Amino acid sequence: MSASPSPSASPPVSSGEIAIAVVRDGKLVRGDLHAPPVPWWSFTKTVLAAAALSLVRDGKLTLDAPLPAKPYTLRQLLRHSAGVPNYSDREIYAQAVARGDAPWPPDEMLSRVDADTLSFAPDAGWRYSNTGYFLVRGLIEDTTGLSLQQALEQLVMTPLGIQEVMIAATPDDLAASAWGNADGYHPDWVYHGLLLGSPAAAALLLDRLLTTDFLPPALLAEMLRKTPLGESLPGRPARNFGYGAGLMIADGAVGHTGAGPGSVAAVYRYASTGCTVAAFAPAADQAVVEWAACNAVAS
Repeated sequence: MSASPSPSASPPVSSGEIAIAVVRDGKLVRGDLHAPPVPWWSFTKTVLAAAALSLVRDGKLTLDAPLPAKPYTLRQLLRHSAGVPNYSDREIYAQAVARGDAPWPPDEMLSRVDADTLSFAPDAGWRYSNTGYFLVRGLIEDTTGLSLQQALEQLVMTPLGIQEVMIAATPDDLAASAWGNADGYHPDWVYHGLLLGSPAAAALLLDRLLTTDFLPPALLAEMLRKTPLGESLPGRPARNFGYGAGLMIADGAVGHTGAGPGSVAAVYRYASTGCTVAAFAPAADQAVVEWAACNAVAS
């Protein structure tokens, strides 16, 4: 998670390996929309939240009605306060991915994680949950009657003028991305969906989401309402960090960090500078791209 821009020591990968795009005052000033795509990892959650809130805006979903036969609401899922256990915390999940197993069918994943046994009562705690965002994905697909790719294009990408972004569906999709897919990782292990697109597309999407009238003020304010989670993270630039609805929030910065096999991602808007930065790298340490984003603003 990024924080107020400040220069750092050089990250432990060469600067040439870090793909960066910068939007300043609404204009792309660094990066190429036609650059090789990179995995957006958990920045996909920001796009899912935007899609879900657009359906709330249009009266097709509600934030505070409990989901059918569930004790939690869409608002709680978006804010990681529903108590839904996180599949990626389970050792059995990590072992299956490491072995190169085929992804479990979604119903099997929910069974293995015992998704109906909540870690805490809704709104009685906070815990990051990929499983919760899989449930958000299901709400979007069920409400629209569309595939996730079609729904995100219709609800978010087209209204924000973003093109050439896709949901990775096969290992070959990842193999065609900037850093390839040497281990044959299957993107279906990311149950909420894994977007692939250029860093420039990611930067423009976040910038337009936060600076245009795509969402009415009350819903944008809900995205930005922070649940405080701590003062700092060791080795990372975040200060006074927390989570909103599909957004990581720290002093001076709003966006999302992500990580997966082979690469990391950070996409943040720094309102005081008028800049939005997307940074991606073939690394394992999320601090690499968070500091790269900060440095891109400071340079």
